[in-house]
Parts: sequence; structure tokens; C-alpha cells
Amino acid sequence: MPASKPQDIRNIVLLGHGGSGKTTLAEAMLFAAKVTTRFGTIDDGTTSLDFTDIEKDRKHSVDPATAHFEHHGKTINVIDAPGYPDFIGGSLGTMVGADTAVVVIACPCALGLATPTAIMVGTGKGAENGILIKSGGALETAYKLTAIVFDKTGTLTHGHPEVTDVELLEGHDTARVLTLAAALEKSSEHPLAEAIVSHAQASGIDLPAVDGFAALPGHGVEGTVMGMRVALGNRKLMEREGIDISAFESRICALEDEGKTVMLVGVNGAKAAGVIAVADTLKENSSEAVAAVQRLGIDVYMITGDNRRTASAVAVQAGISATNVLAEVLPEHKAEEVAKLQGAGKVVAMVGDGINDTPALAQADIGIAMGAGTDVAMETGDVVLMRNDLRDVVSAIELSRATMRKIRGNFIWALGYNTLGIPVAALGLLSPFPWMAGAAMAASSVSVVSNSLLLRRFRPSLAKR
Repeated sequence: MPASKPQDIRNIVLLGHGGSGKTTLAEAMLFAAKVTTRFGTIDDGTTSLDFTDIEKDRKHSVDPATAHFEHHGKTINVIDAPGYPDFIGGSLGTMVGADTAVVVIACPCALGLATPTAIMVGTGKGAENGILIKSGGALETAYKLTAIVFDKTGTLTHGHPEVTDVELLEGHDTARVLTLAAALEKSSEHPLAEAIVSHAQASGIDLPAVDGFAALPGHGVEGTVMGMRVALGNRKLMEREGIDISAFESRICALEDEGKTVMLVGVNGAKAAGVIAVADTLKENSSEAVAAVQRLGIDVYMITGDNRRTASAVAVQAGISATNVLAEVLPEHKAEEVAKLQGAGKVVAMVGDGINDTPALAQADIGIAMGAGTDVAMETGDVVLMRNDLRDVVSAIELSRATMRKIRGNFIWALGYNTLGIPVAALGLLSPFPWMAGAAMAASSVSVVSNSLLLRRFRPSLAKR
């Protein structure tokens, strides 16, 4: 036996041996490291500590849970606490099992499924209800909306106006005024133009050719008809052409108060030859949709190129406050009006159907295009209402809010499993049943998916009957 080295005290705590009789020195020292117990090496070749020998060496004068073991001149204080969890001082396999259980339960699968599963079910439910949602971002943003801007013509109204009144200046007749106006409008793509052309054709009027036709957005149209320079449009165009409309002023105001769009016909830069009034009726469900949006706590605006008097009359019919009417807005300025609302801190949706609405649809936080609108509008919009029904705007917002509730619920499920499961696994309570860790992880994912699938029961408050 080699000479004894100076006696050296070493503390090794052996816990959770479970009555197995022996635990390896490597395992004992591994545990000692975990509890920051100071220890040294035992260099005599000993490979295990026998609990039986330790029990025999215990002295009655000391705490029965503590003893010392002398071996080759080294004193090892052994603190035996078999009631502690196995992961603390059990076998290396037990500790690895506990660590593995923690990793399995902590797997973020459920967290990763929380949002995409709800978005997938939500977009599918939207399609079932005639709402084409192009991206998950649009569905997530819709629940935050604080303002919605509706275009007037073709969105709140049918977009199929009809001529209701024709007023003439002395010396002019109805057929002549309609001929000049319809000839110009035949080359225009505006919905009001179609109304005048249809009215003239229904009256049996032949439309002559037009030279030098020009469309002036936000003003009207002009060109040469039968050798006469003709301008057809609003007050702004008449002022631009220097045409006197004073003779019709009182009548114009009366027609506009009725919600009609008034177009003036000027010939050769002189006095106005006549006035043509066109009315576009509200869609049957416009008022219902506006009221439902307002009940959701969202401000409703109407935007149009019409003068304020006409626009306000239509807005009142739709249930929109006159203070929320954006009137006399040129097509190229619609996006600027949306930007102003955004600058005031509002999350804005724009609802439109025409080419003129495209910039505003792109500017808004969410662009909602009508299914019967132009291809450009539908391409630009984030959401397309395939049924051309404004009540689907309400359904889209409700669907978004329901989807976000599911997403929040999914996160609660997923985080709840992890919050409860990780400590249980860390304490080694799942070591005897390793399959339970995998089952818990699977259960969290299944609960998240199942919660998302419940969104299939969504039904809009304005469901069509």
C-alpha cells in the first residue's frame, strides 16, 4: 500500500439511491457538481461506494442520515437522503430521462401552430361566405380597424344612375341638349356617362361623331360636336371654360338637395344651354351595413367627387354623418384623404370598386374591393367581396375578430401546457413514464388545432337568409 497522504475531507452527497445498494463514484461526483459540493478525486481505483458498507460504519452517536466512510486514509462524509427526486442524485440514465422530458415538453410546436392554424381556418371560412382574403396580414389587421371609407358611386350606390331631370335655357330644346351631351359621354367610361347615353338612345336620338374628345377627371368632358365646342360637367368645368350658370343656380341647388348629381351643358363658351340631373340610388343593404359597422365602434366616412350638397344628401340616406363626408375629391386625391385619416392615428380600410379608387385602396391599411368592380381594383384590394354585398364588410371584420380570439386562446393553451409541464418534467416526476412527455406535447398541439377548427362554426351577424 502506498504511503498515506494527508487526510483530506471530501463531501459527496448520495441521494435517491432507492435502495439499489450501490451507486457509481462517477454518478456521485456528478451529483456533487450539481449541488456545488466541494469534492476532490479519489485516486485509489475505487469505482463504487457500497451503501451496505456505509450503513455498517455508521455510528449511533451521529445523525442516522449522516455517516462517514474511511478508505485508504481519506475520509468521505456521506449524506444520504433517498427521499429526494431521482433526477437530483439518481442514476445518470434517470437524469438524462428527466432532461429529455423537459426538452420534449418545451418543444414549441403548439406555439408555432397557434397563429397559422387559426389564419388558415379563418381565410377558409371567409371564402365560404364570399369573402376572398388574400393574406393572413389582412385578416389580422381587420380587427384593429377604427375607420372605414366608402366610395359612393358603385359602392354605396348601385352604380347604375338614371337621368331624372333635363332643364333647358330659353332657345334650346331637350333633343338638342341630349344630343350634345350624349355624343360626348359616349366616349367616356364614367357610370354617369352611361346613364345619359342610355337615356338619349331610349329617346331615339342618333349620336353624331365627336372631334377632340377629352376627359377631365373631377371636372367632366369636352369636345367638338357638330362644329360646336361643347363642355359637359360640374361647376368647376364651367368656371374653367368661363361659362355663365347663374340662370340655373337655384334649380341646381334644389336638385342637389335631393341627392342628385347635376351636370351642366355649355356650348361655345357662352351661357349654359341646359342642366341634366342624374340620380344613383343606394343599394338595398347599404344603410344596414353602415349601421352595423358603426355598432362595431368604427367611424364611417364617404368619399366622392360630387359636390358637398349632393354628397351630404346621399350620406344622410346611408346613415353617415355629414361631418364624415369627403366631397369634391379628385380621383388622384383620394389616397391623400385616406393618408390624412391615417395621420390622425386611425387604422383605415377603403372600400371601392373603380379604377379611380385604386390609389386609395393601396394606401389604406386594408383595401376592400367590390367583386363587381374593375379588375384593377380587385387586384389591388387585400380583400374582395365576391357577392358585391356591403354586409360582407361587416362579416369580414367579425371574422377577423373571431380569428384573433382563437389565436389568443391558442397561445394560452400552448403556454399553459409548457408552464405546467416543464416544472413537472424538471422534477423528474415523468422519468418513470417517459411516454407521458410525448403525450403532453402531442396534446398541446392537438388542443391548439382543435381550438382553431372551432372557428368553422363562425356565423356572421348579418348572415344572408
